[in-house]
Amino acid sequence: MSIKKNSIGLNKDPKDTTVVVAMSGGVDSSTVAGIMKDQGYKVIGITLKLYDDTKEVSKSKQCCAGQDILDAKRVADRLGIEHKILYYQNKFKLGVIDGFVESYLKGETPIPCIQCNQTVKFKDLFQESKNLNADALITGHYVKSITTHNETNMYKAIDENRDQSYFLFNTTREQLNYLRFPLGSMLKNETREIAKRFDLNVADKPDSQDICFVPNGDYSSVIEKYRPDAYQKGNIKDINGKVIGVHEGIINFTIGQRRGIKVSDKEPLYVIDINAEKNEIIVGPRKNLAQRKIKLKNLNILCDPDELKKEISVKVRSTGKLLKANVDLDKDSASIKLLEDEYGISPGQACVFYYKNDNGYKVLGGGWIVK
Repeated sequence: MSIKKNSIGLNKDPKDTTVVVAMSGGVDSSTVAGIMKDQGYKVIGITLKLYDDTKEVSKSKQCCAGQDILDAKRVADRLGIEHKILYYQNKFKLGVIDGFVESYLKGETPIPCIQCNQTVKFKDLFQESKNLNADALITGHYVKSITTHNETNMYKAIDENRDQSYFLFNTTREQLNYLRFPLGSMLKNETREIAKRFDLNVADKPDSQDICFVPNGDYSSVIEKYRPDAYQKGNIKDINGKVIGVHEGIINFTIGQRRGIKVSDKEPLYVIDINAEKNEIIVGPRKNLAQRKIKLKNLNILCDPDELKKEISVKVRSTGKLLKANVDLDKDSASIKLLEDEYGISPGQACVFYYKNDNGYKVLGGGWIVK
């Protein structure tokens, strides 16, 4: 007698299926753990300690802080599942924080959450799950995954306000085939209702808002902590090369920024470019931010390259809209031609590829913006 596929697309009875759930201590991952346990799977919850807590961090709305680890433990106890804590502070410092600091010093606008997913979460935690002989690694990310013939593809979540596919574009094919995302077809309010049904202590817990190692969103203080030499005064120039002001350090600026420039003109000024080599900030009117061409490096392609020969959609920032575009691949780099103007595109951000089919917006991969 053949066994039908279970809810995560495997031909095994849930009671014979071991899953690792990445538990951050928030409502999303806690609910996923509850769903897996409720469906009869053998669940192992794993929480990562990624940095050493400070007074500021412990008070901010972030994931993976000390209180979150305690919350994850309480959820595991409530559900009656095994729970492990992995201490990844050194891995996180080398794989995420150091890169974040160096990127800002280059005049880029980094996205540490993607680096975290790419390194400690979907690399080291992936391997730990394999070591535990788990059949799948489950997370509380809001992306939809569809598994067919043992191959999993990733799609935007149905909850547009919660979709996290942008942050997961660098997931490898091997990792994606092993990962599952049960919340991709749910709305956030449904997740909270399920958490209440399971009587979880985190059902009404606020969502994390800040980058976990950046207290209260103060990026510059983190950079100053690791690189106290980062604050070097330099010139602010207009688009014609004329010096019109002085800045206190390029780490205080991102492309597209309007506030905090402290230079006035007859029309609002925006940061148009950051020249890290010359320690200069270039400012100008908003119209000078308009771009239609982007250069990418370090691509991660999750589809047949022929799929990228069509007109696709791209996202150039996590909060941005989908833009129609054409892609020209060249080994590990790509040239993107946008079919409409986009403003404030910054090196260090990701450009993620999507194509709409009957299942929704499929993630085709993406790359890092360099120009």
